[in-house]
Amino acid sequence: QVQLVESGGGLVQAGGSLRLSCAASGRTFSTYAMGWFRQAPGKEREFVAAIGWSGSTTGYADSVKGRFTISRNNAQNTVYLYLQMNSLKPEDTAVYYCSASRTGVHTVRLGGVDYWGQGTQVTVSS
Repeated sequence: QVQLVESGGGLVQAGGSLRLSCAASGRTFSTYAMGWFRQAPGKEREFVAAIGWSGSTTGYADSVKGRFTISRNNAQNTVYLYLQMNSLKPEDTAVYYCSASRTGVHTVRLGGVDYWGQGTQVTVSS
């Protein structure tokens, strides 16, 4: 059974930090590119960050570059994906989704995702 389970969301003041986590299991996700997307109320889901299977390749949306850092840990049966979010802004408020793609970082950026998590809410107050 495929599972992508996010955690770590919450309420934080502007300028603060949060670390999101995603535990992915049920497939050989160690060979998948993975990424984070977000969806704010009334807006479409948008790409945030992606990382290649080995962790050596990453990509970020311009809006988060320099503030967010994506990383992963390819454990034996479960892949752990992280998103360290610093200098948070009210416009970062959204539901954040973990994703996995059989292809690569470029495909993830374009929304070519095979599996999605259920999302975790991040709210940044001003």
